Amino acid sequence: MRKPKQSVAVVTLAALLLASCGGGGGGSGGSGGGPVTVTPTPTPAPTATCGLAARQAFAKAVIDEWYLFPGDVANGVNPAGYADVQTYIDALVAPARALSKDRYFTYITSIAEENAFFNSGSSAGFGVRLVYDAGSQSVVIAEAYENAPAFGAGIDRGTRITAIGTSTGNLRTISAIVAAEGTNGITNALGPSDPGVARVLRITDAGGTRDVTVTKANYDLDPVSDRYGAKIISEGGRNYGYLNLRTFISSANPQLRAAFLNFRNQGITDVVIDLRYNGGGLVSTAELFGDLLGRNRTSSELFSQTNFRPSKSAENERHFFATQPESIAPTRIAFIGTGSTASASELVINGMLPYLGTNMTLVGGNTYGKPVGQIALDKAECDDRMRVIAFSTGNASSSGDYFNGLAPKIANSCAAGDDLSFPLGDVREASVRAAIDFLAGRACTTRIADAGSGLSPQSRNVRVLAEPEMLTPEAPRAAQRELPGLF
Repeated sequence: MRKPKQSVAVVTLAALLLASCGGGGGGSGGSGGGPVTVTPTPTPAPTATCGLAARQAFAKAVIDEWYLFPGDVANGVNPAGYADVQTYIDALVAPARALSKDRYFTYITSIAEENAFFNSGSSAGFGVRLVYDAGSQSVVIAEAYENAPAFGAGIDRGTRITAIGTSTGNLRTISAIVAAEGTNGITNALGPSDPGVARVLRITDAGGTRDVTVTKANYDLDPVSDRYGAKIISEGGRNYGYLNLRTFISSANPQLRAAFLNFRNQGITDVVIDLRYNGGGLVSTAELFGDLLGRNRTSSELFSQTNFRPSKSAENERHFFATQPESIAPTRIAFIGTGSTASASELVINGMLPYLGTNMTLVGGNTYGKPVGQIALDKAECDDRMRVIAFSTGNASSSGDYFNGLAPKIANSCAAGDDLSFPLGDVREASVRAAIDFLAGRACTTRIADAGSGLSPQSRNVRVLAEPEMLTPEAPRAAQRELPGLF
């Protein structure tokens, strides 16, 4: 998120959001920013209620005033023909969706739920990121959060879920669920994201196959894992920094500062930045990230730019590098990405490209492609927050047209799999291995643009997911918009 230099009379832009937007209403998400207290034009009557018509009118007023692509909004859409606010929004922005400018980035969400997530990462669920592996007809854990229920039950990265039920007596295999209902059946079988919801999971890992009962609970997401989130990798007489950021939320800021201070104290100049599952979030955290990579940059050098529609150009902003006490001066950076790497993650990668050129690479797969972001406008009495695409982003070269992902912009990108058989940050893991090889000056064998997608079987009954298919519910919650595959 970022605060504009000045605010318009009718709006206080408290924060901006860059997220991927997951699922039918959003991809990792398309949210990620603090509230924007706005009185849209026309101003709603003070006596407005929370009836469907009033809520739809609020959404329409926001789009009319702030939508980045006003020429791509449908005309003559009758709100009476839609049973809820989101389907009405979808109809309004359908022309932009058809042009791939707005892939469910404009949506209605809960103020309370989103604030809880962006303030502390608060969420309810099992605390895992799930990938569907069609080849083995199972669900694989891509990541597990340390203070959440699943990790406490012994479930971690690489664990496979082969059946789901509410008791051992009604377990259904993943293959049977998908055959009957498609992958949406998996998300349905896992149940709502409410505390107290319990499921029996048949899992397979290094310890064998067993049934475990896991009960969903509220937990706070740690943006930088204490296990592998930030560390020094020593190999071949050289030291490399490794940083894995899960999401761009405000509680990540002190963790990023601590990680980079350690890098600086250790003399680290070559870094691996792992954003493979990071769907974005706060612009302000992305800008801090850039500053921490900018010790050798000056205050006259541009990191990123934010541009609103012409009628809102007074809100445009430029972020120049602001060196922090913890900043490092990177010689080479290897970013790790996948199709779940979006928005604020892409802003950081794109922002560094003009300054590092071929001394920077993208390892793994192509990114999502979201060079636009949302502001939040609230109808507080209804707990309605309208997330609307309102600005585009760019770097010092004014390059921001990466709706097809960043790989085409990075000539020396390097294709690598996502090897779920190894922990994140492990040098044996395929993408980390390729990243370290780049930093060490070794050549990459295949560019991302030239690599095939899909799943590749490996030895020891493990698989490398070249392009993880993160599971996403049709109606994702705030945390699920920012964290693809979160349950």
